[in-house]
Amino acid sequence: MRRPVPVFNPPPLPLDIRLMNNASAVLLVFLAGLVLAAMLSWMGRQSVFSLKAIYIDNELVHNNAVTLRANVAPKLAGNFFSVDLARTRAAFESIPWVRHAVVRREFPDRLRVQVQEHQAVAFWGDEADTRLVNSQGEVFEVNQGDVEADDLPLLNGPQGQAALVLQGYRLVTPLLEKLDTSVSQLELTGRGSWRARLESGAVIEMGQGEPADIQARMQRFVATVSQTSSKFGRDLESADLRYENGYALKLRGVTTAGDAKKDRK
Repeated sequence: MRRPVPVFNPPPLPLDIRLMNNASAVLLVFLAGLVLAAMLSWMGRQSVFSLKAIYIDNELVHNNAVTLRANVAPKLAGNFFSVDLARTRAAFESIPWVRHAVVRREFPDRLRVQVQEHQAVAFWGDEADTRLVNSQGEVFEVNQGDVEADDLPLLNGPQGQAALVLQGYRLVTPLLEKLDTSVSQLELTGRGSWRARLESGAVIEMGQGEPADIQARMQRFVATVSQTSSKFGRDLESADLRYENGYALKLRGVTTAGDAKKDRK
């Protein structure tokens, strides 16, 4: 039989020695932190790390790199190590047409920025002013006279509902192409009712509901309205789609109605 090998367990260190060891470890960490802080402070004072350039990595439509740098540079504080990237990003995003910016350091003395601009798809508000809606359904403001696309539609609705109104516009617009027209204005009222104005000036009341609801009513309207208007040889002046099984029409110079139950929505 093999003899058991004796195991030696050293006696525990006295309490005062353990406290001394722990204190030494804490002191070493503290000293290392002081050394690191001193090094960073020294590096922060070296001119080699002063920010000397800001590079814009992508092509822009409504801004240019010179304008962006001129707007942001005075707002920067610190050097390569100490500059606040969050504040720098916010400075870029405060510039008209800038939706989002990604800022990163590039050693030893420069910043690189990726800028995403708003893509305007409509005006927003009671009248076409400096407020626009981008392709994400977000409302943003630009300087007066910066908008060159005069053919943008006008959307309007309660605060915070721009994305919903844009969704309705995108659902209705393709349907009206069959009538060789388009929506110049689309409004969602405070009571939740939809109203569209066409290029010709005709007004269409579409009633309440979600965008899918007004899409369905518009599909029914587009499918038959050409027959009625061509029958009378008149242009459309207004239409009321707020009926359960039909719609009411008003043609220029003629008043008529579709197969409508008087149960408006």
